[in-house]
Amino acid sequence: MNLVDKLQAIWIRHQEVNDLLMQPELANDHNRFIRLNKEFKDLDQVVEARNKYLILVGRREEAKDILSGEKDLEMREIASSELEEIQPVLEELELEIQKLLIPKDPEDTKDAVLEVRAGTGGDEAGLFVGDLVRMYLRFIEDRGWSAEWLTATEGSAGGYKEASIEIKGQDVYGTLKYESGVHRVQRVPSTESQGRVHTSAATVAVLPEADELEVDIKDVDIRKDTFRSSGAGGQHVNKTESGVRLTHYPTGIVVECQDGRSQHQNYDRALTVLRARIWDKARNERDKEVAEKRKTIVSTGDRSAKIRTYNFPQGRLTDHRIGLTLYNLPEILNGQIEKILDELRLAENAERMKEGSGE
Repeated sequence: MNLVDKLQAIWIRHQEVNDLLMQPELANDHNRFIRLNKEFKDLDQVVEARNKYLILVGRREEAKDILSGEKDLEMREIASSELEEIQPVLEELELEIQKLLIPKDPEDTKDAVLEVRAGTGGDEAGLFVGDLVRMYLRFIEDRGWSAEWLTATEGSAGGYKEASIEIKGQDVYGTLKYESGVHRVQRVPSTESQGRVHTSAATVAVLPEADELEVDIKDVDIRKDTFRSSGAGGQHVNKTESGVRLTHYPTGIVVECQDGRSQHQNYDRALTVLRARIWDKARNERDKEVAEKRKTIVSTGDRSAKIRTYNFPQGRLTDHRIGLTLYNLPEILNGQIEKILDELRLAENAERMKEGSGE
C-alpha cells in the first residue's frame, strides 16, 4: 500500500469515528466515548497532514504537466520555479506523515510512577539516587508537570536507598519511558582519601500508571500490614502506625508507603504503586515474545541493561544505546535532559520506520 492509499484509509476511518461520536447512545458508554475521542484526535493530525500533502501533490503534478506540454518559455519558468519550491516541502511533509503513521504505544499518554533504587556501590549508590531524583524533579518542574512523593527510604550517608514518585502531566510515560534501566556513575566519593574514582549504580523504572478499570485488585488478594513511619523521605516523622505495606498474593509484589500524613493516604498511594507494578509485570510478560523478535536499540523493558554512564571527572554523560556523548554533566543533573530524550525518541522512531518499510 503506497502512502496515498494509506492516507485514504485513514481518512475513511476518520469519517467513521466522527459518525460514531455523533451517535446519541454513546453518551451512555463513557469509556467507549473516551477511546473514540482519543482515536479521532490522533487521526485528525494525520488527516490534516494528508490535506496539505494532497494539495502539494496536485501543485507538483500541475507543474510537471506544464513543463511537459507548455511551449511558452515564461510559463515553463514559472512551473520550474514552482516545482523547485514544492519538492523539499513535500519531502519534509512525507517524513512528518511517516512519523505520524508509526503505531503509538497506547500507554504513552499516561501518567507514570518513577522508581529509583540504589544498586552496587553502597553509600555512594544512595547518594547517586539522590542526584537522579533531583535531576528528574527539576525536569518535571520545567515541563510544568506535578510530582507527588509516594515513598522514600533514606540512605545512611544521604540520598535514598529507594524513592517512588507519582508524576502527572501531558505524555509523561511516553516522555520518560526510555529512562528505565541501570544508570552508572563514575566519581570520587567524598569519603575517598586517595582520590580514586569509584563506580556505583542505580536502577530506574518508569511505570505507566494503571487505573482501577485496567487492574482490578480484589481485597482477598492483598494483605495489608501497618507499621510506624520512620521519616518519609526526611520530610515527616509519625509516631503512629501510619505506614502501610501491601502484599499482592497472586504476583508476590510487595509495596510500602509511609510518606503520607495518614494511614488512609498511605494506603491509597500504595495501591497506586501496586497497580502500576502489576500492570507493568503483565505488560512485560505479554510483550516478551514480541521483544525477542524485535530487539530495539532503545529498549524500555530490560531493567538490568546498563543504559547510561555519568562520568564526573570528565563532566561526561554517555547513553550506550545510541552512542550519544555529551559534556555538560552539571546542566544535565540540573534537569536538562530534553536533548537526551529527544535523541532516544528519534532513534526509536527511525528504527520503527525502517521496520514499517520492510527494510
